[in-house]
Amino acid sequence: MPHFTSYDGTRLWYDSAGDGPPLVALAGGPGTDARYLGTLGGLDAHRTVVRLHARATGRSDLPGDRASCSFAAQARDVAELRRHLGLDRVDLLAHSAGSLVAQRYAAEAPEEVGRLVLVTPVGRAAREPDETELAAIRAGRAGEDWYPRAAAAGRKLAEGADPTPRLLAELAPFNWGTWNGTARRESARPLVPPPPWFREAFYASAGSPVPLPTTEVLVLAGALDGLIGTAPARLVADCHPRARLEVLAGSGHRPWIDEPGRFTSLVREFLAGRG
Repeated sequence: MPHFTSYDGTRLWYDSAGDGPPLVALAGGPGTDARYLGTLGGLDAHRTVVRLHARATGRSDLPGDRASCSFAAQARDVAELRRHLGLDRVDLLAHSAGSLVAQRYAAEAPEEVGRLVLVTPVGRAAREPDETELAAIRAGRAGEDWYPRAAAAGRKLAEGADPTPRLLAELAPFNWGTWNGTARRESARPLVPPPPWFREAFYASAGSPVPLPTTEVLVLAGALDGLIGTAPARLVADCHPRARLEVLAGSGHRPWIDEPGRFTSLVREFLAGRG
């Protein structure tokens, strides 16, 4: 697996697969091992998908300064990866919390970003779910056999319970459009967990959103996303003048798994300047 040394001497790893122009992919979580992105629904058949392992996550090294794990600081790592790949401009795809890194990078260096795809983004500069919408999305799944356990786990977390692996596992069905065998396998995939302090460090740079007046942005939301709902994606799309919002009716938080054909088609057309 290739790696590079970022601006502060921290060694960061990345992996790539596929053929075609590079598409740098940033993982969510925050802090989830980037390998969960897989082939992004088969995008590697059309683009070279480069998955960056963010500092302190996956195979990348722990930095000397935890503050460098904030999403604003991580934008510098994306710039270093672009230079390492020898690219003047880079197309970016970011999932969930990774969208905060991508938006900050595009705001700071718009001339270095080609097109930007934000998949179920958490918001503009923080997590911004609409709790009423989220409750309605979850209630809409009440007829499924897993619902009582997942709803109970959600209530415990809302009341301040520690997010133990067991509680998160019981809550997992809300993340998916369909809680089928594929979703179960993806949820159980063994990945390297982030350090316990990572989440707090990541969100330490929350602040005012920065519109992207020149960047073409595709925002994808899942209508069945029981983790954050569609409200954050709508806020993001409204924030950026050249953004387009698509809501996938059968998808949860990972639309490349729930609706791979639709997902891949939308992203391919957008990156090619069509649609």
